[in-house]
This record gives sequence, C-alpha cells and structure tokens, in this order.
Amino acid sequence: MEKIIIAGHGSPKKDANNIEQVARLLHGMVHPGCAGDCVRVAYLQFAKPDIMQAIADCVRDGAKKIIIHPYFLSSGMHVTTDIPGIIKDARGTYSDVDIIYTEPLGIHNKMAEVVLERIAASAGRKPQEIEKRSFEIISDEVDLSDIPEERQPIVKRVIHTTADFEFKGSLVFHPDAVKAGIEAIKAGKDILTDVEMVRTGINKKLLEQWGGKVVCSIQESGVGSKESGEKTRSETGIESALKQNSNIGIIAIGNAPTALLKVIELCGQSVTRNPAPLVIGVPVGFVKALESKALLASQTVPFITNLSRKGGSTVAVAIVNALLKMAEEK
Repeated sequence: MEKIIIAGHGSPKKDANNIEQVARLLHGMVHPGCAGDCVRVAYLQFAKPDIMQAIADCVRDGAKKIIIHPYFLSSGMHVTTDIPGIIKDARGTYSDVDIIYTEPLGIHNKMAEVVLERIAASAGRKPQEIEKRSFEIISDEVDLSDIPEERQPIVKRVIHTTADFEFKGSLVFHPDAVKAGIEAIKAGKDILTDVEMVRTGINKKLLEQWGGKVVCSIQESGVGSKESGEKTRSETGIESALKQNSNIGIIAIGNAPTALLKVIELCGQSVTRNPAPLVIGVPVGFVKALESKALLASQTVPFITNLSRKGGSTVAVAIVNALLKMAEEK
C-alpha cells in the first residue's frame, strides 16, 4: 500500500494551514473515484499533524511505501535539512517501510503560468480575455486533433467549465448532433431543460437574437421515484413541456436520469416533433446516470452525451452555450 504526504511549513494563523485542498486535488488526479485517504497532509510546525505523526499514521494504516513531497517553493533549510532529518529518524524507526522524498515545487513552467494568471486577475482583465487565455491553456495541454473540428469547441468548453480533461474521451456525439443543434438555434427553436440550474446558466442573449427561449417546466407534483411508480418532478415537467410546446429544438438534461429516460421514451413514441430535437443528456450520479446516457448513445435521434458517471448541470450548460457561440460565429 502506498501513501503520499504533502508536507507544508505551517502557520500560527489557522486559515493559512489549508494544503488539505491541494491534497484532495492530487488525490483526485492520482486515484480518481477513490474514497480513501491515500494523500495526506503534514506540517513542519505550528499545525497538526506534524510530519513524524503523519508517517506513523500511514504505517499504522498499512503503508509499505510513503512518498513525501515538500510543499515549498525552493530548497531552503527546511527542505534540505529539517525535513530530511525527520525522514532519517522515521527510516530508523520504520525500517521495513520505503520512504521516498521528492524535490520541492521549485522552478517549473507551470508555475510561471500560475503567476501569469494571478497577474491577469489583479490587472482587472476582462472576462473575455480570461476565457480566451483559458482556452489557449487547454489547447496547449490536450491534443484535440483526433476530434472532428466541428466538435472541438464543445469539448473545449466542457473542459473549461469542469477543468476535467477526461471529458475529451467520454463525450459522445451523434453524427448530426452539431448540425442539428445549430440549425435549431438559427430556426428560433426553444431549449427545454430539466432543472432551473441549467435554464439559468444558458446564454439567453445569444439565443433570443434568433427568436428562441429557454423553457423549464419542472412540476411541483409527482415527487416520488421511478421505483415507487411515481414520476419525479423533472420527469413530469419534461413530459408536460414536450406535449404542450411544439417549438422545442434542443433538450438539455444535466441533473435527472429519470428525465433523460423520459425523453428517450417520448422520442421513441414520436411525441417529439420532426425534425427530432437535439438531446443533450449529461446527468451526473451513481444511480441510472451512466445507464441512461448509454441508452441515449444507442438512439437514432441527434444526441450529445458522455459515457461516464460525471456530468451535471454545468456540463449541459457548457454544451448549449458552445452551440450558441458556434451559431453566432457561423
């Protein structure tokens, strides 16, 4: 078993002892989806646990290999003398445990990028400029050349929204999805959402110039579950809106798998109009989320989805807004 310890200096000011956030981010990158405490924090002074205690805790929990990273910018006395001294004592106490000591943060090109972002933020850079720079960073860090050009703006905007490069591999498109979405927008079609969060995030200014509006008909009745035989609010709202509104051209589901399953069912019953609306189905969660998206990916109607448990309202919004930007540019 391997454990990682992020070792910081520590401060008398409690709010400054916050490298736990860094540990959580690192844990998500090293062991995505893991619920364990594989990445831990320790402090040289002023805060707990100290480095020796963190090592002891890892050994107690069964670690046979411990990687210690000094969360320091440079190789000062703490990095070259104090922490190595503690590690030397730990190696003497736990001789059967492999303890590895890494270099500090030091000089790295990504550090310069962080400084650049901080400078841009302090200079009051306009949101458009910050977004442009963010998209440039995404292009530098991930190769999208294997993705059809028309889909790249959508993939980029989802990555930009989530800071999660895994969406490059999990997003799935019907061959006519992008075309159907842009045509629906330009034809003044409405966009139906499953929840208010998706409706709120969509750029209505871009949509309204074509004559469309965003609709969310989530209902107060039917708050049960599919298992109990009672429809959920979002499911009821989707069904009601599709039967009453003949101008829906895009359906964006970011929260409720039951709503997506209802959309798929209604599309199969030809309740939706011809041409069929673009279905953006990216609900997040562990119950029926992936299953509903896999089912959507097998349909003949235009769709955009992602084959993973990840997703959510922000992802649905990002896809819709990417299409709106593309429609405006075209």
